[in-house]
Amino acid sequence: MPEEDFVVTPWEVRGKVDYDRLVQQFGTERIDAPLLKRIQKHTEELHPLLKRGLYFSHRDLNWVLDEYEKGRPFSLYTGRGPSSAMHLGHMIPFLFTAWLQKHFKAKVWIQITDDEKFLFRDFDTLEDATRVGYDNVLDIIAAGFDPKLTRIFFDTEYIRHLYPLAVRVAKKVTLSTAKAVFGFDASNNIGQIFYTALQTVPCFLESIEQGRNVPCLIPCGIDQDPHFRVTRDLAESLGYYKPALIHNKMMPGLKGLDSKMSSSHPDTAIFMTDTPKVAGAKLRDAFTGGRATVEEQRRLGANPDICSVFAYYTYLFAPEDPYWKRVETECRGGIRMCGECKLELGGHVMEFLKEHQLRREKATGQLEKFLVRD
Repeated sequence: MPEEDFVVTPWEVRGKVDYDRLVQQFGTERIDAPLLKRIQKHTEELHPLLKRGLYFSHRDLNWVLDEYEKGRPFSLYTGRGPSSAMHLGHMIPFLFTAWLQKHFKAKVWIQITDDEKFLFRDFDTLEDATRVGYDNVLDIIAAGFDPKLTRIFFDTEYIRHLYPLAVRVAKKVTLSTAKAVFGFDASNNIGQIFYTALQTVPCFLESIEQGRNVPCLIPCGIDQDPHFRVTRDLAESLGYYKPALIHNKMMPGLKGLDSKMSSSHPDTAIFMTDTPKVAGAKLRDAFTGGRATVEEQRRLGANPDICSVFAYYTYLFAPEDPYWKRVETECRGGIRMCGECKLELGGHVMEFLKEHQLRREKATGQLEKFLVRD
C-alpha cells in the first residue's frame, strides 16, 4: 500500500494516518491555542494529551464551553466495544474522560457495545461478547471515575431504555446514508446496518433523564466520528442538541507509528492484564528511531518522530513536560541510547500496570455502583 494511503473507519484503522488530511476529509475543526486557553480557564492545568496535540480535533467544543459558562453543565459520553482484553491504547479516552469528569463535575455515560462486537466480530455467541465486556468494565472503573456521576451500561442489558429512541433514529437514516458513511455493501448483515442507531442514543440519555436538553460532549478516537456525523445530522429533528466531540489520535503500536495498537496482533500492544515480564519483553522488541550503530547514534542522534517508544512517553509515561522534553532532547542529541530508553520506559509501564491492576482488582467489588440495567 502506498505510504500516503490510509483507512480510518469505526471498525478498521490501517496505514500511516495523515491527521491533517483526515480533519479535512471529516470536516472537523483543529483544537487551537485560544480553545486550549478556554479549557485551561476551567481546569487550571491542561491534560498532557491536550498540550501535546494528541486530542487535536473537535466538533462544537466552543459551543459546549459557551453553555457551561452560562451555567448549563454538559454530560459526557464514551464507550467500549468489547472485542478483547483492553490495552493501553484503549485506555486513552477513559483516562481523559475521567479527567474531564473531575474538572467539570460532569455526568458520564459509558456504553458497552456487546451487541456490536457480536455483529461485527467472530464471537461464537452473544454471551461471549458480554463476558468480555464485563472484564473490560473493570479496566474502565480503574481509570478513576466517580461512581456517583458515572453510568455504565451494556446495550443488551439496557435495551428497554435504548430501543424506543433507537427506532426513531433508525427511521431517519436511509440505507444510502449508511452505505455512504460506513461503506456497507450486500455482504453486511442487517444488524450491522441498524447498529449505528443504538450508538446514537447515549448522546441523549442525560437529556431524557433530566427532562430537558443537556449538551453532550463525546471524547473518542477520530475513527468513531462517522457514527456521530449521522447523529448530528438528525439530532435536532429529534428535539435534542447536536452532540459535540473531541477526538484523539490513535496510540501507535509497538511495531512503528504506521501501525495501530491492535488486540488481534498481541505483539503490537501492552494489555492492562499483562505481567511485568510480558510487558518488558514486548518493549524490548519495540520499533525505535535509533541508528544502525551506537557510534552513529552518538554522532547523529536518533529520531523520536518515528519511534514507538517515544510515542509511549508522549501519550502516557511522561506526564511532566520537563521530563518529556528531556527525553526528546537526549534522544535527538545522541545522549540517550535506545536500549537504555526502553529499560527506563519499561519501569514506568510496569509501575503503571501494577497500580492499574490493584485498582482493577478493587473494581470487582464496585461493579454495582456503576452499572445500570433495565
